[in-house]
Amino acid sequence: MNGGRRPLTPGEVRRARLLTITRRRATGLLVVVAAAFAVSTALQPQARWLGWVQAAALASLVGGLADWFAVTALFRRPLGLPVPHTAIVVERKDRFAETLGTFVQESFLSPDAVVARLRSSGAVRRGAAWLAGEGNARRLAAFAADAVAGSAELANDADVNEVLDGLVRGRLERIAFAPLAGRILDRLTRDGRHEPVLDTALEGLAEYLRLHGADMHRRLGIRSPWWLPGPVSTRMVDRLLARTEAVVAEMAADREHPLRVQLGEGIAKFAHRLQVDPGLRERGEELKAELLSQPTVRRLAASVWADTKTELRVQAENPSSALRSRLAKVIADTGRRLLDDPALAASAERSLEAAARVALAGSASDVVGLVTGTIARWDAHDTARRLELLLGPDLQYIRINGTVVGGLAGLALHAVAVAAG
Repeated sequence: MNGGRRPLTPGEVRRARLLTITRRRATGLLVVVAAAFAVSTALQPQARWLGWVQAAALASLVGGLADWFAVTALFRRPLGLPVPHTAIVVERKDRFAETLGTFVQESFLSPDAVVARLRSSGAVRRGAAWLAGEGNARRLAAFAADAVAGSAELANDADVNEVLDGLVRGRLERIAFAPLAGRILDRLTRDGRHEPVLDTALEGLAEYLRLHGADMHRRLGIRSPWWLPGPVSTRMVDRLLARTEAVVAEMAADREHPLRVQLGEGIAKFAHRLQVDPGLRERGEELKAELLSQPTVRRLAASVWADTKTELRVQAENPSSALRSRLAKVIADTGRRLLDDPALAASAERSLEAAARVALAGSASDVVGLVTGTIARWDAHDTARRLELLLGPDLQYIRINGTVVGGLAGLALHAVAVAAG
């Protein structure tokens, strides 16, 4: 895929200027050497000492030209000539990408290299110190709260409702209702803890009888036997209602009232029966099944999830919310514990190293693929241009060094030739 030429970054613009300067220096030195060779060759018969200049200039010229060819051949064809094994970056871009990816993976992102770096850098202690900072803890808590709220928003409501409904139903199905109700009732009646409740209930019942006695009189009067004379029936109902109201009021006022004591004993016996009576247990399971079959249970799960999502979003958006404050405290406390507890820090370091090894163990092909795929999308000529901007200034000094070293080598060889006659 051809990515085309991309605009240069500010750093590349600076390196382009530096490349121009160093290239001019190297080329200028080569021109000077060529001129020296031409002059020394022309005047050498008139002055034998110019032979030394000619030898040095010739060797410098050869060395400079050879290095110019080598440096240029990395990025383009010298003088546009189709010489084999030139424009190496352009022609071997994909192979270079694969080699570079392998080098990065083996030298920098191997499990051993990363673990060694984690150990030498004290990653756990530095991370703990960062977490212990109140400002850092608050920022991380805000991010965590947003992440939780965002995850809740992304979740499929129908799936979550199904899970919640299943959890509620599964939990309730494992609970025996009758024994549970018996244990709760037994706990409530132990040591007379139910007496205030009975006080309130009996007082309410007495008040109800007083306020609704006329209505109850009418209902009971309608259901009296046909053969009973009306006045007799009325008197009997009045006395029944009055006596009932009086007895209930007495029971409410006196916890030692015989009927109230019997009521308490009956409640205690019923609590025991709920726990041991198979018939009551079976009836409790029937009631539980009827409850779970009601659509209200599913609507309850959906309502809980909707309320949870709303509350999470509100808490995440409020910097002073309980959720964010609690998360910040937990994060800061965790950082301080890691700083104060060497054993915990060592355990965290082992866990981090193990996680790094697991994450990097199977990532070799991914790293190579990332580098290879990225470079494969680059334009070959643009890649060569950018690499030249990166390496070119230093490579131009290779040309300068080649010219200088070539001259010195030429002098040495000319000295050997002169010495040999």
